[in-house]
Amino acid sequence: MALIEESFFGLPTTAISDALKGFQHMDSGIKPLNNNHKIAGRAFTVNIPAGDNTGILRAIREANPGDLLVVDGKGYTERAVSGDFVLGLAKDAGIQGIVLDGAIRDIQGIRELDFPVFYRAATIAASLKIAPGELQVPVSVGGVSVKPGDIIVGDANGVIVVPKEKEEEILSITLEKIKKDEEREKKYRGSRASALQYLNGLFGEK
Repeated sequence: MALIEESFFGLPTTAISDALKGFQHMDSGIKPLNNNHKIAGRAFTVNIPAGDNTGILRAIREANPGDLLVVDGKGYTERAVSGDFVLGLAKDAGIQGIVLDGAIRDIQGIRELDFPVFYRAATIAASLKIAPGELQVPVSVGGVSVKPGDIIVGDANGVIVVPKEKEEEILSITLEKIKKDEEREKKYRGSRASALQYLNGLFGEK
């Protein structure tokens, strides 16, 4: 039997957003480095001081394979808190991907890793290593509260957070939404007549 987080994998974040009534999506500044990358998994949360990546290194050591690191980097973009070496460690440790409200560097090297990274910006300067950060605590990433164990789903459109206490309900609503969208697509796409049929119905015209 598939884990519920696996059932979310590949579902459009747009449909999940509809199920959540337009809430719980991270702001538009956080996007994937590679638009082909998709993620869906449990949040392993990391709270770090701006520009310091010690907490990320600790998280890579302590997270379980398949976890997603969700990092509150305070939106700070003048120092990169992950580069290709650190993210290579994460990939080797079995981390599914990282969502970072902060900056990365070594863009080409990260592309070559083929490791899902959702981030706010890229810069050149290296991180600090002063403070240990906090692991598995509630954080705010991209303007959304994230608790340890929440389901995180990401694709080319962005990242959305499914609260773990609502995950089964939201999965059910999302699947129903996708089914209805597919039925609408089949009925109203493909010709001028079908397109006008939909639009006339939308505006109450015969």
